[in-house]
Amino acid sequence: MPAEDHRRRAARLGRRRPGLRVVVADGRGRRVAAPGVARWLAGVAPAAARGTVSLALVSDATVRALNRAHRGIDRATDVLSFPALMDGFLGDVVIARGVAGRQARAAGHSELTEFRVLALHGLLHLLGYDHDRDGGRMRRVESRLRRKGGLREGLIERARGSAGSPRQGKRARR
Repeated sequence: MPAEDHRRRAARLGRRRPGLRVVVADGRGRRVAAPGVARWLAGVAPAAARGTVSLALVSDATVRALNRAHRGIDRATDVLSFPALMDGFLGDVVIARGVAGRQARAAGHSELTEFRVLALHGLLHLLGYDHDRDGGRMRRVESRLRRKGGLREGLIERARGSAGSPRQGKRARR
């Protein structure tokens, strides 16, 4: 490859956020082409987000089973986060496709937008934020990052608006 091509490719890659790599897969671990989510999340992620995040788009039944096993709650939820125990891998964010679709319709936006809302929320949990215990810190960070990414509202804001109280934490323990 000529030197000019290498420079163009390097410049193009330089526009992407090198600190965060997002891998999107389905419930069977097969890669899913979801550049609208992966690139977006890498672009809005805080500077502390360094390494790889796995984003799994799975069935409601799968999320229900994970929620029951890790949190003792026998129902599907929208997003679960599983922090990693190894360097370079932040962890897994698991999104229930059916729940996300219903929430997107209720909010009046696309499923892609809902995946972005949920992926950002899950990533912040992987980074150690906890909206139940941090005095609003996660809400403020989520609000700033979702505005940066062009989202109308974040998950915490939406939950506060509809219920008047913060969301229940959904950070699973391994």
